[in-house]
Amino acid sequence: MSKPVVAIVGRPNVGKSTLFNRIIGGRTAIVEDTPGVTRDRLYRDSQWLDRAFTLIDTGGIDFTGKEDSMLGLVRKQAEFAVREADVIMFIVDGRAGLIAADEDIAEMLRRSKKPVIFVVNKVEDYKNNDVLADLYRLGLGEPIPVSAAHGLNIGDLLDAVIAHFPRHDEEENEPDIIKIAFVGRPNVGKSSLVNVILGQERVIVSEISGTTRDAIDTPFEREGQRYILIDTAGMRRKGNIDENTERYSVMRALRAIDRCDVALLVVDATVGITEQDKRIAGYIQESGKGSIIVTNKWDLVEKDEKTMKKFEETIRTELGFMQYAPTVFVSALTRQRVVKIFEVVDFVAEQQTHRINTSVLNEVISEAVQVTPPPSEKGKRLKVFYCTQAAIKPPNFIFFVNNPELLHFSYRRYLENVLRKNFGFEGVPIRMTIKRREE
Repeated sequence: MSKPVVAIVGRPNVGKSTLFNRIIGGRTAIVEDTPGVTRDRLYRDSQWLDRAFTLIDTGGIDFTGKEDSMLGLVRKQAEFAVREADVIMFIVDGRAGLIAADEDIAEMLRRSKKPVIFVVNKVEDYKNNDVLADLYRLGLGEPIPVSAAHGLNIGDLLDAVIAHFPRHDEEENEPDIIKIAFVGRPNVGKSSLVNVILGQERVIVSEISGTTRDAIDTPFEREGQRYILIDTAGMRRKGNIDENTERYSVMRALRAIDRCDVALLVVDATVGITEQDKRIAGYIQESGKGSIIVTNKWDLVEKDEKTMKKFEETIRTELGFMQYAPTVFVSALTRQRVVKIFEVVDFVAEQQTHRINTSVLNEVISEAVQVTPPPSEKGKRLKVFYCTQAAIKPPNFIFFVNNPELLHFSYRRYLENVLRKNFGFEGVPIRMTIKRREE
């Protein structure tokens, strides 16, 4: 399940970026008294209580600017954020009171049919309800007074935001469906693969890169197993993204990774692994998703009996951090080995949910530590007391040790390799949490 998205919107200079910085706990957004400082959308992950979410800071919405003006472009960015958001924080200036621009924005938000949290910023005396009296006429419910600059009443605001998120049981009790995201650079054949699988032109296919603008979900069933195929827009390097619509498409592709179970990184066999392929692979790994490297257009490669082996070695070299990901060589044009994708997807999805008995786990780790003891540092040696599996999707193992600082990166890699050698987890990133426990 992807993290909920919360957008902060309002007219210029009402304190959107100050609130954004207050919630994420840093100074990512530029904050000045000059209206219009924030132009593009800013995305950062945050958390309140036990609920994680993605927060978007937007530029000030001004309806007086023409479509092709800077004000119009900033407004379009904010409108994209509204479309993408699950919950919207609409901010007005409590000192200035309501103006016509606030009412125009409120009307736009009502048309969005999204949950709107009405925030009144710059209210230091937030228990003084007289300040709020005139704001009820917007019809957006109970205004929540805050002071983003001083951090007042932010907790109550975030309580109201997460109240609109799905309940944990709704997130966890999804049907037994494997969600597969097809991701990669533009024009590597993602939509063509989806169409071959579905046996019809379900998504638009064109040699013009960037044809797919949004993530498209398509239900699919094979041999009794249900899937959702998510076709996404091609992800260019940030410097090559010119159009606002394409920026929105890339963000939708990243969200598709967040909500999938298995991500298929589709690469072009005629080009090989590019720097952008590496960036996308890195995002898949950071998201903790099952991953498969699908090399498409294999029919266009001149081959001998060693070609596939050499190409796979190149993949392992270029994507060294993703050694665990299986590879499939296919051709959407000739349908070569496309059906094999599902065999590997089913296997990786099963590996994601694999749980190891604690006693078996500790027996394996204890033996591994005896065979290869941790190196000592300044006369001190790491001691591994106990290990347990805390989670699945991705699997997370908690190691209790005498001093977490003594765990060198190389020994962490050794322990991960031990887990993979003994228990599999092919196609799945492994998380390791190291905690101190006194002897």
